[in-house]
Amino acid sequence: MEISKLKAIVEGLLFASGNEGITIKQLSKIMEVTEATIEHLMEELKYGYESTDRGIMLMQAHEVFHLTTKPEHSEYYKRLLETPQTSRMSQAALETLAIIAYQQPITRTEIEDIRGVKSDRPVQTLLSRLLIEEVGRKDTVGKPMLFATTKEFLTYFGLTSLEDLPPLPENPETEGELESEADLFFERFSENINENEPK
Repeated sequence: MEISKLKAIVEGLLFASGNEGITIKQLSKIMEVTEATIEHLMEELKYGYESTDRGIMLMQAHEVFHLTTKPEHSEYYKRLLETPQTSRMSQAALETLAIIAYQQPITRTEIEDIRGVKSDRPVQTLLSRLLIEEVGRKDTVGKPMLFATTKEFLTYFGLTSLEDLPPLPENPETEGELESEADLFFERFSENINENEPK
């Protein structure tokens, strides 16, 4: 099969894999070609996406690859998210998002231990906005659900990776300090977004 057709299939599989992403080993097995061939195709795709006339990019997290939007276009994706139903994010949602971003993966109970209040509603709000997602269950009594941020979270805040989050104090004196420091970061972005929302 021609390289161009193989590359198109890889691109389609990357898109179809969504947030879960896909590994080179999986692609190799599905397409019945060598891993070396897949690696070559991925390099070609990555090079192609680096062009300024492409709106997506190839991102790698450990061994998993997935497609994501480019951070330099984040302003336009923010506008897309700013519908009348979802334009303004509550303080509770911002606090919860900050905690999840810095402590992920984290359970709802752990979030509530830090915030000191019930967090069912803010967690549901963040899930509905696709800013967080369920990523499995913690191996403890009751097997509570674990939450982590999504690719949409990175796009929404114009980040290329979680490493772009501002550093927090290494040894916060209290749990509340972690929450407040992280919250300041997200509040700044929220203010910028809300200033631009339709009146």
